[in-house]
Amino acid sequence: MSEVKVNKISPRSGTDVTLGDSGDTFTLPSGAILTTTNATVNLPATTTVSTELKTNKISPASGTAFTLGDSGDTFTVPAGATITNNGTSTGFGATGSASWTTTVKTADFTAVAGEGYFVNTTSGSKTVTLPAGTAGAVVAFKDYADTFDTNALIIAANGSDKIGGSTDNKRLNTEGIAATLIFIDSTKGWLVTDDGLQSSLSALSYSINFLIIAGGGGGGYDRGGAGGAGGYRTSTGTSGGGGSAESAITTLSGVAYTVTVGAGAAGSVNNSSAASVGVASSIAAPGISTITSIGGGSGGTADANETGATGGSGGGSAGLGSPGSTGGPGTANQGFNGGGGLSVVPNYGAGGGGGAGSIGITGTNTTGGNGGAGVASSITGSSVTRAGGGGGGVYGGGTGGTGGTGGGGGAAYNAIGDNATVNTGSGGGGGGGTPGYAGGNGGTGVVILSVPTSDYSGTTTGSPTVSTSGSDTILTFNASGSYTS
Repeated sequence: MSEVKVNKISPRSGTDVTLGDSGDTFTLPSGAILTTTNATVNLPATTTVSTELKTNKISPASGTAFTLGDSGDTFTVPAGATITNNGTSTGFGATGSASWTTTVKTADFTAVAGEGYFVNTTSGSKTVTLPAGTAGAVVAFKDYADTFDTNALIIAANGSDKIGGSTDNKRLNTEGIAATLIFIDSTKGWLVTDDGLQSSLSALSYSINFLIIAGGGGGGYDRGGAGGAGGYRTSTGTSGGGGSAESAITTLSGVAYTVTVGAGAAGSVNNSSAASVGVASSIAAPGISTITSIGGGSGGTADANETGATGGSGGGSAGLGSPGSTGGPGTANQGFNGGGGLSVVPNYGAGGGGGAGSIGITGTNTTGGNGGAGVASSITGSSVTRAGGGGGGVYGGGTGGTGGTGGGGGAAYNAIGDNATVNTGSGGGGGGGTPGYAGGNGGTGVVILSVPTSDYSGTTTGSPTVSTSGSDTILTFNASGSYTS
């Protein structure tokens, strides 16, 4: 017969029906539909569909694994078609696409997997924290205002996740850039996919220049020697004591730098107590050797503690010291020695305190010694001289010594030594002759950091003064605090 028409084929016995024999071909004409209702069709191990297969779902016949094709096969996704991972399966071949949000980010934020962000850094660098790394997770960023070259987008990893195989934070600092990151695995973490390289991400390493000045020493009592200036260390210009500039600090993103600003020392108020030594200033952080400037040496006191003390710059000796007495020694690459005092009548001139720029001057029989000069720095954009030594005191009708820049002047007969200028690290002036006239106080220190504005994080404590000079942001710490890079 050429045609059989029937509404249903059922097995004569059992549950199996066989259509034809091995090698037979069954053809479904154009327009015909083969439908299964609440039933399973088990095809042979190898089934060939010559043109097109349409189905809403393909599931494994057993187990949970499903294999599409064989090694070497190519599967083509036509233009306009999309492959979507609607779950959280790992190892899924992500397309690198993200759903872009249209609200522009103008502050620090945490990204969500699968989203792209327009980021505006016009007002300063911004930090984005990546989501927890899951294989196939995608995030993307675009420079909204073309300012990444000036104010970078800092990319911070979530927890222990890596970015490009490193635990360090990264930055996007190319003007107008758009970058897509995909989390691969725990070894490499997040990788840039746009150019196949990591050139879009820069290691957040940059240099910070510094000026660290310790607190100045206090002046001595009664023909007192002057206080020496606090130690002077810098990575720009000239360090104290005639030393060369030191190396700038090389930092990475996220490092917290603790800044300590040393107090100026109190002057001596009687013969039984020496003047105090200035307090050290420093910068400390994980991964660097702490940079410390030593406090200025104290001035000597008549009839007791006659010799000036050691310090960043040395203190001057008292005016009743042994003939030819010398001042306190300074510290190499921080400051100079203090001046000596004389026991020569009638006025017993005390020594000037050492400065960052020169030695303190020895007193004479008519005058106290002048304080050593300070050192000029242009780290803030303007030349400012700091860390001068105090002037030595004197007896009778003599004249007190003049302090170096910022240093307190030495006192004449029956007068108190002058205090040094605050936040210069300069030494206090020596007290005048006869008991009852104290030495001046040393000046507090200062710590100044110069950070490239494109890398500046804006994260500080201690309320430093923030200014700009050219392409740098200047942080002036007049009190202790911190900066996080």
